[in-house]
Amino acid sequence: QVQLVESGGGLVQPGGSLRLSCTASGFSLDFDSNALCRFGPAPGKERVAVSCRSSVMTNDGFTWYKDSVKGRFTISRDKNKNTVYLQMSNVKPEDPAAYYCATADSGYGCYGGKIHLHDYDQWGEGTQVTVSS
Repeated sequence: QVQLVESGGGLVQPGGSLRLSCTASGFSLDFDSNALCRFGPAPGKERVAVSCRSSVMTNDGFTWYKDSVKGRFTISRDKNKNTVYLQMSNVKPEDPAAYYCATADSGYGCYGGKIHLHDYDQWGEGTQVTVSS
């Protein structure tokens, strides 16, 4: 079954850290997609972080972050685990309350991180993050 399975959400105190995971099942993040995106707080609503290669044939790297999370969030992928991570540090109450991972094979490169929404064809079910003391 082709799907993205998300985990790692939960309760975190302001200023704390959390790592979100998004694991692909039934397809390869490395061979079937060149872009991995975390959206929040609803599917497709706003890009939070993007990890992209110019194509599935290359190993170059490009990351893009929403201004409000730059320097605090890091998106990365583990090819061996077929998983993309979002490491969240210094979490703030105004950060998105839910995160959704999605993958795309854009066919036109990274487009500055702004790959068209309709090119994202696999979506995770989302994971909730509650920031509270």
